[in-house]
Amino acid sequence: MEKSSDSIFINRELSWLDFDSRVLALAKEKSVPLAERIKFAAIFASNMDEFFMVRVGSLYDQTLLKNNKLDIVTHMTASEQIAAITPRVAELQAKCDKYYQHLLNALEANGYRKVNFSHLTKQQEHYWKAYFQQEIFPILSPQIVDQRHPFPFLRNKEIYFAAMLNSKTDGVYYGIIPISSQFERVLFIKNPDGTTSFAFVEELIAHFAGNIFNKSTVQKSCLFRVTRNADITVDEGMMDHDIDFRDVMSELLKKRRKLAAVRLQFWPDAPQEIVKFLREKLVVPADRCYAQTSPLDPGGLFRLASRVASDGNPAMSYPPARPIQAPAGYDLYTEAHKHDVLLAYPYQSIRPFIRMLMKAGSDPDVVSIKMTLYRMATDSQIVQALVNAAENGKEVVAMVELRARFDEQNNIDWSKQLEEAGCTVFYGFDDYKVHSKLTLITSKVNGKYRYLTQIGTGNYNEKTSELYTDLSFITTRQEIGEEASAVFNNMALQRLTSEADTMLVAPLRFKSVLLDQMDRQIDLARRGQPASMILKNNSINDPEIINKISEASCAGVRVDMIVRGICCIKAGVPGKTENVHIRSLVGRYLEHSRIYCFGSGEDMTIYIASGDFLTRNTERRVEVGVRVDDREIAQKLRGILDLQLRDTVNAREMQPDGSYTRVKPKDGEPPVDSQMAMYGYFQHAFDLPTVPPRTASRPAQLKSSAPAAEPKVSRPSSAQVRHSGQQAVEGNVRFRGLLDSLFGRGKK
Repeated sequence: MEKSSDSIFINRELSWLDFDSRVLALAKEKSVPLAERIKFAAIFASNMDEFFMVRVGSLYDQTLLKNNKLDIVTHMTASEQIAAITPRVAELQAKCDKYYQHLLNALEANGYRKVNFSHLTKQQEHYWKAYFQQEIFPILSPQIVDQRHPFPFLRNKEIYFAAMLNSKTDGVYYGIIPISSQFERVLFIKNPDGTTSFAFVEELIAHFAGNIFNKSTVQKSCLFRVTRNADITVDEGMMDHDIDFRDVMSELLKKRRKLAAVRLQFWPDAPQEIVKFLREKLVVPADRCYAQTSPLDPGGLFRLASRVASDGNPAMSYPPARPIQAPAGYDLYTEAHKHDVLLAYPYQSIRPFIRMLMKAGSDPDVVSIKMTLYRMATDSQIVQALVNAAENGKEVVAMVELRARFDEQNNIDWSKQLEEAGCTVFYGFDDYKVHSKLTLITSKVNGKYRYLTQIGTGNYNEKTSELYTDLSFITTRQEIGEEASAVFNNMALQRLTSEADTMLVAPLRFKSVLLDQMDRQIDLARRGQPASMILKNNSINDPEIINKISEASCAGVRVDMIVRGICCIKAGVPGKTENVHIRSLVGRYLEHSRIYCFGSGEDMTIYIASGDFLTRNTERRVEVGVRVDDREIAQKLRGILDLQLRDTVNAREMQPDGSYTRVKPKDGEPPVDSQMAMYGYFQHAFDLPTVPPRTASRPAQLKSSAPAAEPKVSRPSSAQVRHSGQQAVEGNVRFRGLLDSLFGRGKK
């Protein structure tokens, strides 16, 4: 582990916790509408669940091995990382509890009062007792744990009521009541004065649980929740090659539910006798037991936020902003055959892409449709388009990644449906997860094969396309289609792609290409010429890339990085990364697109990709990207980056010590919300070209180093950013500031 204060490295797990702290910070941000603040608190808690299930679970497994694997960046052992994580988690949980109390105060001020079961009036006691006896008690399944009754299996992420009981005949024993997900998590009551009371069902059960065990025997009690390790592997299951991979994954999903407990949460406090009892039964160390006053299950907060948002007060939620729809008659399938097309989600609708798949599936010239599928919506129109194409007699090939964490069962179900429709389904590599977002439509016209290729940064998922910022590049350039065809053929034959020019294909032609681009900028800087890089992705921990970025900084290359989550490199360390500037954007939408830009002006080279700068992406996954040679689209991508580098609403900048500070507008300047500004930036994106498309050619190198033009951002029309009346718009400070910033009002 590096000890020096000028180290440029940050531990991955601690960096991830810093990211979740930025999410949590939005729960206290008063400029964020109340329902959205509740939602951010829920997202924080949900993220923490996954952190324990995946990251802490993996570290826990490593502590059991003789050869304890070191963190690739900071060289900390698994035990050292857990020791560093523990106090940070406790600190964040304490903040969450504090912010939750602020949220309750704000809710009460707006007519939503939480039921406090410790201070009920007689009338309220009567009402809730009747509700408990009629609606809850009949479906509870209490259990006794004593010498005759073994300790039950406790499900992952489920809430339980635990009681220490005492009887004259049996002495001390324990009672446990599962509070399963079948219960409505939050109960709402409309009061006569127009206000709303809400109660969490687990608190209701805890209040009346004494009636179940006989109140006189309950000595101490609390609510608790177990988090289990979810870090599973397919290695053991694949020892027998005759076993179907889908069956292996199904069995592993069953095992996941029974893996070791890695965290215990208690509400509202934790009687030491119960903590000791549960710790011994579940084998959880004391430092992974957390008492909290905020709800144990983030699902309750999501439900509360949804109710507040749906009650009709526009000030409680973000102003409605729906994807820009293509005009009537717009045909992406036809347009893509004329010129390259860029779609940007959630600002543009995914529907034209779905209609393109549907049209290709019925086009008599189309021979085959091939797609990589990683995470699909529960009710996927995209899968349905593939099914329709297969039923129309097209060859449909789907590479379904069954190891998409927490979506495994969904993908198993879809793979079966695709096979039943006559599609060819395969599951990729034994050693490499396929994370690519790649579609290839092959046609035969006048005896020659023609390709339409789509390469994206996000999943083929209609639901997340309205929540995540992603990019989709569609082209009929023959050279890209040929490379994409080779990628699919290699995947089907369990071969990695080692040769490509326009495309990036991890693990063999991804990192190496981007490192070469960095070297070109380093060479320019050393020759005294302008050199720059803008790198936007979700996460970075690849030490080779980090060292190359440091080398570029030392050579004088300006490096701007937009990294939403894990960032294991420090910015601004003297003599190492003083020319590196790092910011994280956390806001209304989940920043998910990856854009890698080298140089500027005519010399600019820009890529979009499915892969981040994590070693799992660069070395252990099949990722796909593309160099965008269409200059108009390349400038559009550069404009996105420039706009995000001007953000003063969602941005936080990293300091040399690795901490983040909020970016604020300069004196006299209104705030810039880059996410909402994108609606104006893409408002004409579906317009049909009025001039012939530019000839697609690779730009000459080293012509000019002029900076890219500032993105032209137009006022969002009512069709793109719909508001609940002009009064709601004027009342939203963030949005008004955004409009001011875009059109220069208030600037000195």
